Amino acid sequence: MKKLLTLFASFLFIALAYSQSPEKMTYQAVVRDASGNLFSSSSLGMQISILQGSVSGSAVYVETQTPSTNSNGLVTIEVGNGTIVSGDFSLIDWGNGPYFIKTETDPNGGSNYTISGTSQLLSVPYALHAKTADSLAGGVIETDPDFNSSIASGITGTDTTSWNNKLDSYTETDPVYGTSVAFGITGADTTNWNNKQDQLTAGTGIDITNNVVSATNTPTTYAIGDFAQGGIVFYVDETGQHGLVVAKVDQSAGIRWYAGTFGDTRAHGNGPGAGKMNTAIIIASQVAIGDDGNTYAARVCNELQVTEGGYTYADWYLPSRDELILINQNITLVNTVAIANGGAAISNSDLYWSSTETDNFIVQCYFLDPSAPWGSGVNKQNLAHLRAIRAF
Repeated sequence: MKKLLTLFASFLFIALAYSQSPEKMTYQAVVRDASGNLFSSSSLGMQISILQGSVSGSAVYVETQTPSTNSNGLVTIEVGNGTIVSGDFSLIDWGNGPYFIKTETDPNGGSNYTISGTSQLLSVPYALHAKTADSLAGGVIETDPDFNSSIASGITGTDTTSWNNKLDSYTETDPVYGTSVAFGITGADTTNWNNKQDQLTAGTGIDITNNVVSATNTPTTYAIGDFAQGGIVFYVDETGQHGLVVAKVDQSAGIRWYAGTFGDTRAHGNGPGAGKMNTAIIIASQVAIGDDGNTYAARVCNELQVTEGGYTYADWYLPSRDELILINQNITLVNTVAIANGGAAISNSDLYWSSTETDNFIVQCYFLDPSAPWGSGVNKQNLAHLRAIRAF
């Protein structure tokens, strides 16, 4: 009967798992008799051997245990936790395998072992051996191109000596940072960075109502006869904020209108502000028609710079016909203000050029006289007075 039991007994190896402390392995098996019947809730006698090299190799460790099966015939033991027969489980050199586990079982709870089985140990020896891998002989050749091209590839043991120390000070050498506003920030400057802004103080010309900031400055308005914006105001629009000023002195007492060649420049604009466009058209057209290099009315106005009150005004132009008429309507006041500010009166006996062209040869000129203003078509090569204006 013993032989039959040994021959036909069913052995099932379930699992082995590594437990770090203490060193041991978990072993499970289902125990059956020769007929396949489970040994349920039975006390067993077991001998466990660790064999080296092969299933018939020498035993480097042997222990015995007396566990019990559960209702399903499953027995669970921890190898390395039994009564030692020979060897030392903790001294097994798991790197010098292969290793096999041999279990011998007495279903009656004694030491008459009639059921046996042997299986190779695979994962568990590697797990047990891994705890000894605290050093690496021979080094490692890194082949990752991303790592080799990074700053980290140059880190040595010397570089890591201060990794656990704190940084007490640092000297910034970046010249861009050194010349920036941020360079002067100190710890005292940062004390309020985490606080909220809950108060605003209005400066000059600023109003703050319900945390809404708005400007309170009243726009500057002008009147005819004001000395402002580089000259004498002779026209203002309905807002009083914008208008036209005339220079306080003539730019010439006798200058030609054309640049040396007759031609229609198409500078036919009229009305307030039209002279600015006329002037640009005249200069561009004279270059195309023929410019002998000598100066002329539109060019003189365009190149004029007047400094008043510390500010230089350089956007003057040759007035259109209607802009000359607007000057004439306020000629008495304009002359008075001009003289009072170091300028000169506009002559009422001389013709002044406008930028409004009639045709290839003729341009409109005006005598600026409040009692008898008079306009006339004048040949472009003739000489006439010139006084520039600008818009603001």
